[in-house]
Amino acid sequence: MNKNSILGFIIIAAIMVGYSIWMSPSKEELAAKKRSADSIIRVVKIHDSINRAKVAALEVRQQEQKAVKAAMAAKTQTHRIVEPASDDYKSLVSKFGSFANSAKGNDTVYTIETDLLKLNISKKGGYVQSVELKKYKTYDSLPVILFDSSTSRFGLSFFSQNRAINTSKLYFRPVASDVNGLKVSGDSSGVFKMRLYADVSEGKIDSTKYIEYVYRVKGNDYMLDFNVNFVNMEGLISPNASYVEIDWHADLRKQERTVDRFNGSTIYYKFFKDDVDYLSETKDDKEQIKTRLRWVSFKQRFFSSTLIAKDFFTDGLLKDYTLKNTTIPHYLKSMDVSLSVPYRNGVTKNIPMALYFGPNKFTLLKHYGLSLERQIPIGWGFFLLAWINEWIVIPVFNWLGSYGWNYGIVILILTLLLKLFLFPIAYKTYLSSAKMRVLKPEVDVIQAKFPKKEDSMKKQQAVMKLYKQAGANPASGCVPMLLQMPILFAMFRFFPASIQLRQQSFLWAHDLSSYDSIFSWSQHIPLLSTFYGNHISLFTLLMTISTVMYTYLNNQMMGQQTQTMPGMKTMMYLMPILFLGIFNNYASGLSYYYFLANIITFLQMFIFRRAINEEKLLKQIEANKKKPGKKKSHFQKRLEEAAKKRGYPSK
Repeated sequence: MNKNSILGFIIIAAIMVGYSIWMSPSKEELAAKKRSADSIIRVVKIHDSINRAKVAALEVRQQEQKAVKAAMAAKTQTHRIVEPASDDYKSLVSKFGSFANSAKGNDTVYTIETDLLKLNISKKGGYVQSVELKKYKTYDSLPVILFDSSTSRFGLSFFSQNRAINTSKLYFRPVASDVNGLKVSGDSSGVFKMRLYADVSEGKIDSTKYIEYVYRVKGNDYMLDFNVNFVNMEGLISPNASYVEIDWHADLRKQERTVDRFNGSTIYYKFFKDDVDYLSETKDDKEQIKTRLRWVSFKQRFFSSTLIAKDFFTDGLLKDYTLKNTTIPHYLKSMDVSLSVPYRNGVTKNIPMALYFGPNKFTLLKHYGLSLERQIPIGWGFFLLAWINEWIVIPVFNWLGSYGWNYGIVILILTLLLKLFLFPIAYKTYLSSAKMRVLKPEVDVIQAKFPKKEDSMKKQQAVMKLYKQAGANPASGCVPMLLQMPILFAMFRFFPASIQLRQQSFLWAHDLSSYDSIFSWSQHIPLLSTFYGNHISLFTLLMTISTVMYTYLNNQMMGQQTQTMPGMKTMMYLMPILFLGIFNNYASGLSYYYFLANIITFLQMFIFRRAINEEKLLKQIEANKKKPGKKKSHFQKRLEEAAKKRGYPSK
């Protein structure tokens, strides 16, 4: 590089450095630029804030629009009214408070069906409106429906916002899955729910606040669980409430051709930890129970409807009565109960109960362990009758019935077994009668020896001495008869109450639980129609004739005793005639049993007469007379003590 080139580069560099120094801004200019830059930055930030606010406002408007759209959609879907409350709604609020929306509706009926039951659940009240027992028919071949659906009522009563509310007047709603009812079979079970919702406003319900009825059924059971649930009801039921009231009314329907005067329709109830009691079966009755109850039952002759508390009812008012000039089809009797159930606001969430709709079958009711079988009158008033029926007659009767035989044959075999069981007692009774009969000639001699009335005690002492020497005891024939009486009375209670005989035919009898009419008339005949009825029951007629024959033969055998008591002899003939009026309208199965018992007794008497040789018996008695004196019987001792008190010397 030459000298001129180097000089040129130096001049160019100097020019550039001088230009940069000359062109650089002063301190004032730098400060002004800085202020200008800061202003620009602030403007940018403000614009950014404005944009973000606009975005947020837009998002809020979008959310509001979504909410409005959702509300409009909900309104369209449920047809709810958002306008100011109407006068009609205000009127309903004044009566029903927070349940005003549920005071209006359509009375839809939902069906629960099992193998045994068909239950109709009413939307109005949410309760069991009617019950059909699918395995049974009425006397005129109609379905057995326990109570009239058009008049039955069931509801909870409580105070809400200073108003008395009864749920039977309000409309429940089934949960979505239950709108088509319920059907179960066998061992399977199912649940059906009805809910009574509280209000938010007119036409709008609060789905979080409701009273719920829960029915749990099983396909092969007459018992079903019934629970009442209170969901978020703390502010709607009076905070001072200590109980809620259960009101239940039913008009029972007539299922049988005849009404059993000893097994009628009434209200049965069980004390919480005590016995079972009931209202009058023959007249209108009312009872205020002030102690705890376990269950209450609307009992008919062969069927019952029972409300059972899993805990207890605190008290109850029970009424049964008969309506006059009613137009209710197949009307039988009216039942009405009001029961109190413990309730604590905010604490009580559930009232567990159960319902039984079914037959009064002893073994079935006893199976539940609730003393429900005490509704069947098998002689509970006298323990011996109840024991005989519960532990002997019913098991044997059910065992015989399990073979599928006709129940006329079952009654025949049962009668034979009972007679076989009583055979030793019957033999002893006949033997005593035979001894009295062979001694009758000697007794006649003693009576002729003391013809005067004032010598009656001497005559009696002489007769007792004869009996003592002969080894005979007049009371020995009475004691066996007394031992047989409990069984006879047990049968009197058992057969009319046995549902197994219901609508079972035998020979000319179409129903062994009712009378067996072979001839009837419609005209009312004074006294006869009242006492006897307007028909002739053949089994009752046969029983009466056979009883009169038995009385005659028994008097012939007893001889001396019946002659000394002419009033008793007349009574023995009069009793079968009186029974003719009672049994003519009674269960033909019972008359059939007594007729069979009389026929078998005749056969026993024939066998005993052939087996007991009275000539040998007389020789044995004569031999007994020659033996040393035997110890006096209690009967003889009592006679001698009575004689001493009257001033007669003992012999």
